[in-house]
Amino acid sequence: MKICVFGAGAIGGYMGVKLADAGADVSLVARGPHLAAMQANGLRLIEESGETTVQVTASDDPSELGPQDYIIVTLKAHSVPPVVEKMQPLIGPNTTIVSGVNGVPWWYFHKLGGDLEATRLASVDPGDAQWNGFGPDNVLGCVVYPAAEVIEPGVIKHIEGNRFSLGEPDGSKSERAMALSKALSAAGLKAPVRPRIRDEIWVKLWGNLSFNPISALTHATLDVLCTDPGTRAVARGMMVEAQEIAETLGVKFPIDVDRRIDGGAAVGAHRTSMWQDLDQGRPMEIDALVASVQELGHLTNTPTPTIDTVLALIQLRARSAGLY
Repeated sequence: MKICVFGAGAIGGYMGVKLADAGADVSLVARGPHLAAMQANGLRLIEESGETTVQVTASDDPSELGPQDYIIVTLKAHSVPPVVEKMQPLIGPNTTIVSGVNGVPWWYFHKLGGDLEATRLASVDPGDAQWNGFGPDNVLGCVVYPAAEVIEPGVIKHIEGNRFSLGEPDGSKSERAMALSKALSAAGLKAPVRPRIRDEIWVKLWGNLSFNPISALTHATLDVLCTDPGTRAVARGMMVEAQEIAETLGVKFPIDVDRRIDGGAAVGAHRTSMWQDLDQGRPMEIDALVASVQELGHLTNTPTPTIDTVLALIQLRARSAGLY
């Protein structure tokens, strides 16, 4: 089984080290100083239990790696459409694209059934780049839960979590899903195959949709954002609107809104990824996390006044910073 992790930053690098250390045939696509450090010194992972350094096959040129059985995509959502053509040398007749990307996935309406079956989402897949370049039949869903960071080129620090939930768009326990689950489990990662992967996508998205833009706008950490009456009310309004959209599409939420917000507060003084991107001058994941939900609101005829307001504010903030 050949596995390529495309976008071997914090999360992708964490997966790469765990897979390589378990003996998997894994390669990594990265760039810049991080890639140079991996090629020169291997990739080092710092965990609470200790440190691991592995020598990995790493490149910025997919044509050097050849066709893969699995491509695990761990880029930020807006970074994927521009590199679909570059990824083609990795894709063979039986390649599975594992979509480990935050937000509403481009394949959301593939095999969902109903009136919106096969609907394309312009907010996350402009020009249908992924739909046409990957093909929805080749995709396997993945919800990423771990937290990690690149603390210096070639060095990743694992913070918490080791679960990567997998799921077919049609809900089946396919041979390809079970085989990847087995490989990830052998590497010490949790990889359950879920029959309702979209439910998990929405529970994670609930927080990303609201906490990320509000924190970037206010510079409030999660513990403050989720307990201040004003910002909690704004987050709750966004989440209620999102829940109505999701339930219209058949999603079942295992927890209620207030418990989800309380869970965010319990994380503590955490700076969300969108706030970190703003501070560090990196493009922000606004479309996949927020604009996509607005687009789903339009498709389901669900009003989203709170989401619309926060989206307008964070888009302007990002444009002002040259990050959108």
